[in-house]
Amino acid sequence: MDDQTEESIIQRLRTSGCVFAKEEALLLISEARTLDDLKKMVELRAGGTPLEHVIGYTEFCGLRIKINSEVFVPRQRTEFLVRQAETLTCLGDLVVDMCCGSGAVGAALAATIGQIVLYSVDIAPASVRCASSNISAFGGRVFQGDLYKALPYSLRGRINIIVSNAPYVPTGAIKLLPREARLYEPMLALDGGKDGLDLQRIVAKEAPLWLAPGGHLLVETSEQQASQTLDIFSSIGLIAKVARNDDLDATVIIGTNLGT
Repeated sequence: MDDQTEESIIQRLRTSGCVFAKEEALLLISEARTLDDLKKMVELRAGGTPLEHVIGYTEFCGLRIKINSEVFVPRQRTEFLVRQAETLTCLGDLVVDMCCGSGAVGAALAATIGQIVLYSVDIAPASVRCASSNISAFGGRVFQGDLYKALPYSLRGRINIIVSNAPYVPTGAIKLLPREARLYEPMLALDGGKDGLDLQRIVAKEAPLWLAPGGHLLVETSEQQASQTLDIFSSIGLIAKVARNDDLDATVIIGTNLGT
């Protein structure tokens, strides 16, 4: 690849509005198998297709997470959810990644903690397929279905950690999301209902039935919704607190099940 070709790609991406045109150009060049592949990838990116969809993966907690156009791309802020869960997870714990999408959160936890029993759940077949490819190396299992209904009944009262990055964007605010999210990511992974908290309510409500005594539920939310999510947790008997990282603009609500 000569310097002139590289510069023309950078210029093409810059003209199309890519803020990090040089970095993206170098990445596309490194991932393309042939010159024809590179041309197609550049045109897709210049046309607005998310970079992760073009190259087929994203970096998350030091892992290369496989991604496709039907799956929500895990955000950097969600690494904070993983870090909070890490401090509460022990070797051998039974961990459930609810609304798992690509499986990135469960994979990152397994990679950091080591030996855990990992179950991931999503209602979307495309997410189940993608998550399977990302967590199989850690011995994880993925179940397709509607939240807890997808899990084996034998797990009730035994789960140590439930992590969930369920959709929490209010329906009316979806139009305000960046163009890449609005046009290219599945609506099912974005829309959290009128106030954005529909799925959080369901996940929290059933958590005490599934968590072991002393087990934890961790949910990503927004800073604006944190007090509401905290109230949801408290209303069903979880001891709840807020964890916040301003640098990542990340907010996590942590609930502890004190049931016996």
